[in-house]
Amino acid sequence: MAPYLETVKSFADVPVTDAGVDTVAFLEAADGLVGLFDLLGSAAFSVVQSDLKGNITASHIPLCMKALQSNIKTIEKNEKGEKKRTATEGLMWLLRGLSFTCKALENAQKNKSEELATAFSNSYEATLKKFHNFVVKGIFAVAMKACPYRADFYAKLAADPAGGPPASQEKLNEELDKWLAALSSIVARVQAFYEKGNYAKGL
Repeated sequence: MAPYLETVKSFADVPVTDAGVDTVAFLEAADGLVGLFDLLGSAAFSVVQSDLKGNITASHIPLCMKALQSNIKTIEKNEKGEKKRTATEGLMWLLRGLSFTCKALENAQKNKSEELATAFSNSYEATLKKFHNFVVKGIFAVAMKACPYRADFYAKLAADPAGGPPASQEKLNEELDKWLAALSSIVARVQAFYEKGNYAKGL
């Protein structure tokens, strides 16, 4: 076995071509990100994790062999005129959840003395908060306060589940930075596609 980031699909390994982002690899990497919340070790994050899982399921469509951008066009066309755009909305919220998690960890990486509660709270303010109602904001506020100590989380992230030696901090930072850079780039790319095509209108 290996440290967590080496056991899941890395966003750095998601193919991105002129045609767009590979859908299957993207959803596989997103599923790996969901597992990160297990390392946070708090039941308070179950709502965040459940939301991400639900949106992965909602956006996992039969046309997944096509590029993600092509799928978005097809999804939007198929759901146009329907009262509920399940897949279109599911993917949009998945992107928002990924952006929230990405920015939180980027904050933690940039500010080595900052605790996770602060990193996640600042990310929530910048990403998801504007889309949430009063009740959901309260749920996320509880989750942010339940963040483990930074040192504990990074130790779990570096640990080998098989009991082998943990990854060095230098190696962990290198892998995490690469993972986050790819995630940030993919999310920005797909969100820009949504906005350009006005696919997120009303979501």
